[in-house]
Amino acid sequence: MPRIVGIDLGTTYSLVASVEKGVPRIISEQGERLVPSVVGVSPTGEFLVGTPARKQFVLEPENTVRSIKRKMGTPETVTLAGRDYTPQEISAYILKKLKGMAEQDLGQPVERAVITVPAYFSDAARQATKDAGEIAGFEVARIINEPTAAALAYGLNREVDQKVAVYDLGGGTFDVSIVELSQGVIEVRASHGNTRLGGDDFDELI
Repeated sequence: MPRIVGIDLGTTYSLVASVEKGVPRIISEQGERLVPSVVGVSPTGEFLVGTPARKQFVLEPENTVRSIKRKMGTPETVTLAGRDYTPQEISAYILKKLKGMAEQDLGQPVERAVITVPAYFSDAARQATKDAGEIAGFEVARIINEPTAAALAYGLNREVDQKVAVYDLGGGTFDVSIVELSQGVIEVRASHGNTRLGGDDFDELI
């Protein structure tokens, strides 16, 4: 069976993890587990993803894109080096970076991925995320809500039925979900949030 990884495609940072003998493990590259969700084109025409792209943002903001997650599911495009790109295409560069990290770490091809999305994401945004995964070379096995993923991690070894409030203060959003854990089944009962109250917005105000 093809190897599968889990991916958090975040507004400001992204990461990839694998499950080893039932235990999740975050994959790192040169000691870095978090990959900045930034894509850019250098003055020489080279595509940059992650830390190199974030570093050039100060000098080349017009050739660098960040927080593309906020545009997922919309018809908006961004321009890099004179060419327009859809949010899916920009996100695919980030996903390709994560795919390469996973393959380097695991020593084998990685073809399938589970990708998390905010609970508030529309059907269009979810489809755009799946499209980005496919552009990056993944078979997207599942799109899963971020609070569901958090509740899964929290309830891995817990037998007690309970309701849990999951707060997600991310780079782009702040939302809360009420999640019910019962006999190994996890359901999101309610979810609400503000799509313009994340770390990026705090930075702009400061």
